[in-house]
Amino acid sequence: MKRNSLFGGIDLGTQGARCVFVDEKGAIAAEEKATFDEASFSSSERFEQKTAGWFGALRRCVRKAADSLEQEDSGRVAAMGVTSTSGTLCVLDSDYQPLCRAIMYSDSRSREEAEVVQRAGNELTDSLGYRFKPSFALPKVLWLKNHRPSLFEQAHLFISPTDLVIGWLTGSWGTTDQTNALKYGYHLIENRWPDFIEEELGIPLEKLPRVVTTGDMVGEMRPERARELGLRAGTPVAAGLTDGCASQVSSGAVNPGDFNTTIGTTLVIKGVTEKLLIDPLGRIYCHRHPSGWWLPGGASNTGAECLAREFGDEETRERSPGAASVSPTRIVAYPLVGKGERFPFMSADAEGFLVGNPASTDELFAAYLEGVACLERLAFETIEQMGAELGDHVYSAGGGAESESWLQIRADILQKRVLKPQVTGSAMGAAIVAAALEQYEDIPKAAAHMVKIELEKSPRPNLAETYEEKYQRFLEECRNRGYLGN
Repeated sequence: MKRNSLFGGIDLGTQGARCVFVDEKGAIAAEEKATFDEASFSSSERFEQKTAGWFGALRRCVRKAADSLEQEDSGRVAAMGVTSTSGTLCVLDSDYQPLCRAIMYSDSRSREEAEVVQRAGNELTDSLGYRFKPSFALPKVLWLKNHRPSLFEQAHLFISPTDLVIGWLTGSWGTTDQTNALKYGYHLIENRWPDFIEEELGIPLEKLPRVVTTGDMVGEMRPERARELGLRAGTPVAAGLTDGCASQVSSGAVNPGDFNTTIGTTLVIKGVTEKLLIDPLGRIYCHRHPSGWWLPGGASNTGAECLAREFGDEETRERSPGAASVSPTRIVAYPLVGKGERFPFMSADAEGFLVGNPASTDELFAAYLEGVACLERLAFETIEQMGAELGDHVYSAGGGAESESWLQIRADILQKRVLKPQVTGSAMGAAIVAAALEQYEDIPKAAAHMVKIELEKSPRPNLAETYEEKYQRFLEECRNRGYLGN
């Protein structure tokens, strides 16, 4: 096993690119980011980006990160990993050059095509437990076929942004990974492209990439790209993964029973199960774990947005430290901003509620934190009802994990230990995948060595009964409004 190596992770996001280099213990040696030069193109339901802007940002952030290393350290970069958005469509010609702007995951013009794809692929989605949506890549490909047929005919390859970056680094094209392949319609159980894609949709399977497992070696850094980026020619590059899966890896949630909650504007839960979870309501879907397990995930419309809307960033920072001392409150809150919920329950008419009169702004603030935690517990119980087995701890990431009080309140309501990793993020997850390729046997072993827990909060035993009563009242209020079955 190699020692004293560095591992690189590249994350191509929606606004820019990020690169990290970390050692075999997960310590960051260098980190840089760069925004795109060119603005996105958006009009009505369209959302597109020029890939030239991606490559410019990648050159800047990778080169700057490499230059910030000690001169001898850049030669220690033993492998690279890559991640990007899921569902975004890149269209390449026979020379592997982009034929048009990338059609982003948030582009929703393919609504009708999504319905057509769903009807054709109903057997696939029934077996895997999801439904095709306009955010998926396959409906976007069909939209091109229907509305831009000449471009569709010119297309040699339809790939994800992750695959595009890997090809740009290595010159090796035509390969994708199982996580990015899901939204292109890949059959994750049978490990093949389903026949309906070509036979019923008229999309030649030869235009779709070969699918490998995340972490497999797919190429080596080509000499001209290595010189441009300040890295070593021949550096191995691992098959990638979606940004959501990469973030999960960075949290340490990589073994069966592990789950991670990311609280940003919304609340996203992702975990690992030994068996595929099927949700007839389509609230979750499962990626394939590189070790053959499954990666179920779901996203709520509720999260930290309630704090930003009600209190603002500065007041949120000021009130957060004391919130745990005010909790448990007498208030029952479901702090949904706007209307409609998608997980753990589905209701287009769902609206937030506040039961009780806060005695102070501090109590209102703490009640909001409790409300999100109650929804998180309901989400975990919902996943358990689908057949998941959860451990006694939850990993935590996102802006919500920065509040120690919120970590404590969540531990109290979940009745689980809540663990905050030192470093999280998609680029870190990609670096862990790179380390799994070159130094560790697999991703779980790499994460065990590289993910460091910075903070742990355990439930306060003397408050368990009070928090249980609060949670039951939360469920009762949701039932009274028709959000939950009786």
